[in-house]
Amino acid sequence: MDIEQARQFLRDNHNAVICTLRQNGEPTMSPITVGVDDEGYGIISSRETAFKVKHLRRDPRVWLCCTTRQFYGDWLLIKGRATVVALPDAMDGLVEYYRGISGEHPDWDDYRKAMERDQRVLIRVAIEEAGPQRQG
Repeated sequence: MDIEQARQFLRDNHNAVICTLRQNGEPTMSPITVGVDDEGYGIISSRETAFKVKHLRRDPRVWLCCTTRQFYGDWLLIKGRATVVALPDAMDGLVEYYRGISGEHPDWDDYRKAMERDQRVLIRVAIEEAGPQRQG
C-alpha cells in the first residue's frame, strides 16, 4: 500500500489504536479517532494532559493500527513521526479535524470553547510508511 492509499483509507475509516513509547522504551497503546488534513498528515485530537502527548513530545515516533468499523477485515498500519500542536495554534486544525470526520458542527463557538476548556491539542502524523504490503 502506498502512502496516498493510506491517506484515502484514513479519510474513509477513522478508528485506530495509537502506539507511543514510554520513557523506558515500552510501548503503550490507546484507541483514538484519526482523520487526514489538507496537507496529507494523519490528525488526532487529544488532551494536553494525556500520556500519549507527553510521550510524543519526548519521542515523536508513532504507529497507528487503523481499522474499519467492523474491526475484522481491511486494516492499515502506519509508521510516522508526530508533531504536537497546542492551542491557540491548534484551533484551525481541530476544526478541520472535526469537519473531516463528522461534518459541520451545530455551534462552532461552543466547539471552540470546549477545545479550550478541555485543553485539546492536535497531533499531526507525517506518514512515513504504510502497509500491509502483502498478507500471509
